[in-house]
Amino acid sequence: MVKEDPLAFRFDCGAIWLNLLATQGRTFGAHPVERLATPGRLAEWLERCELTPARPPDDDDLRRARALRETLRPLALATVDHLPPPASAVAELAAFLAGHDDPIRLSADGRLRREPPRSTADALARIARQAVDQMTGADRFALRSCPEQDCRGVFVDPPGRRRWCPSPACASRGRVRALRARRTAAAAGTDAAAPDAQNSPAPDA
Repeated sequence: MVKEDPLAFRFDCGAIWLNLLATQGRTFGAHPVERLATPGRLAEWLERCELTPARPPDDDDLRRARALRETLRPLALATVDHLPPPASAVAELAAFLAGHDDPIRLSADGRLRREPPRSTADALARIARQAVDQMTGADRFALRSCPEQDCRGVFVDPPGRRRWCPSPACASRGRVRALRARRTAAAAGTDAAAPDAQNSPAPDA
C-alpha cells in the first residue's frame, strides 16, 4: 500500500477548482480528511494557486471556501455521471457568483498577468467561474471520477485512460482489491473443478 501525507495539498487534478475539491480527502469515507483546517492553510493553498488576496483569509473566508467546495462537488459528480445537477447546488452557486463581481484587469509585466484578487471571496469567485466554464463546455467530457467509493475525486483525463484519481493510494488500494478478487475467483474455480476431476471415468487400459 502506498503511503502518503494525508494532509498534503493535491495540485494534480487538472484545474484549480478540482484541486479545491481535493482539499478534502476521503470525502465519502468514515473519516474525511480536512486539508483546509485553518485560515492559514487556506492562505497557503491560495498562494500556491497564485490567487493570494490583498487581505489575508479569516474564519469567515475559510467557511466560505469550504461551502463553495461542497457546492461544487455534487455538481462535478453529476457532470461526470451525466446526471441532472442538484437544484440546490445550482442555486447556491448562482447566488455566490451573483454576489461577487471581480472585473478582469490585466497587466504585462514580463508576462500577461491579472490583477490579484482583492479578497478571498474574489479569489473563490474566479475558481467558481473556472468550474462553471469547464462543467458547461466541451471540456466536461474530459472529467472523470475516482471509482474508490470513499474518494470519488474528480480529475481531468482527456485520453480517458486513467482509472483512478492521481492519488497513488487510491490506485494501490484498487489494484490490491482487484488482485484479491482474482485470487478468490481462481480458488473458487479450482474447488469447483476438483469434484469433476475425481468423478471422471478412468482412461481405458
